[in-house]
Amino acid sequence: MKITGIEVYQLGEQASPGSATWAGNSILLKLTTSDGTVGYGEAVPTLRAQPVIQSLHEVARVYKGRDPLDMELNIHEWHKHDFYLPVSFESTTALSAFDIACWDIAGKHFGAPIHQLIGGTYRNRVRVYANGWYDKCVTPEQFGTRAKKFSGMGYTALKFDPFGSHYDSIDRNGIERAYERVKAVRDATNGRVDLLIEHHGRFDPNSAIAIAHRLREFDPLFMEEPVHPDNLEGLRKYREATDVRIAVGERILTKEQAAYIISNNLADYMQADITNIGGVTVARKVAAIAEAYGVEMAFHNAFGPVQNAVTIQVDAALPNFLIQESFYDCFPDWKRRLVKDQSKIEDGYTTVPTRPGLGVEVDEKVLEDHRAEGQEYFNPDEPVWVVKDTWKD
Repeated sequence: MKITGIEVYQLGEQASPGSATWAGNSILLKLTTSDGTVGYGEAVPTLRAQPVIQSLHEVARVYKGRDPLDMELNIHEWHKHDFYLPVSFESTTALSAFDIACWDIAGKHFGAPIHQLIGGTYRNRVRVYANGWYDKCVTPEQFGTRAKKFSGMGYTALKFDPFGSHYDSIDRNGIERAYERVKAVRDATNGRVDLLIEHHGRFDPNSAIAIAHRLREFDPLFMEEPVHPDNLEGLRKYREATDVRIAVGERILTKEQAAYIISNNLADYMQADITNIGGVTVARKVAAIAEAYGVEMAFHNAFGPVQNAVTIQVDAALPNFLIQESFYDCFPDWKRRLVKDQSKIEDGYTTVPTRPGLGVEVDEKVLEDHRAEGQEYFNPDEPVWVVKDTWKD
């Protein structure tokens, strides 16, 4: 069996001529083999859709004609050719998409879901937390009302960023506004929902420490990316000055970076992203490193339904799984329709699909109907990583 066909799809909903918004944008990879088996992967688009698409075409020059079942060998071959792989997000996310698609093919080839090929069924339901639920929320009352809605939908954990437009530093008033927003979510859910505080990796250590001291009383399940992700000494300072639980990892690109963070006790939970860490092949290794140090996995999962499907497959096989991020109920409708058989969120859990490969089927009509071109829409007034209309105080 050889990879004979490689297609790259940029998908989205138009926000202005020639552009697509982040929330409605996806990059999918379709591989076809010599025996007609099809596998899908997904890459990360965030304001880099064009260079990522080009990188997919570069990686294709190594993968075309190779056996998709040789996951380790194929990754190693690209590692040999790409001199800057360890420091190139575009390269690692493209490689991840190929690896994910190869695992989808492998599952279909052997007639088994991916989780059966990487360790078997450790769990058949995955606990999830909602993200993206607080769009347009600025006041404490808005946060509380929306949190009550999602709690009522069965979610037992909610992640949110209460810090408005603060970046690098935050003053006392900003911390108090964040406190009131978190308190509103806690009160609206009667303290029955785990709170996950998203910092988006944007604070200097002193500001992040001040935030931790003020929000500590809410006993958050974790504080996510409290300092800029490249400031590992700042993360160490934060770790030593606080007693909150820390989750990081969505922007790491290699298992070696994960090993450094884990072995230096800089995080309680590892949030590697399967679509930029090296696909299933490398994600399994990161999870094993984490398990050896008693660190639990909470994979980052913010882009599309193929990423969501493969992440749930990996979750199902991990003994050191904590909780899974989910945008499912906040995806635009076309993203939910892009895959068939995607299990819904019920009582804060999603059921692990048992069909071969990813466990879901891509709807090729939706794939064709939502092709997009050009750069993503750029909003100079709100960073692309912000949940819509929350960059306000």
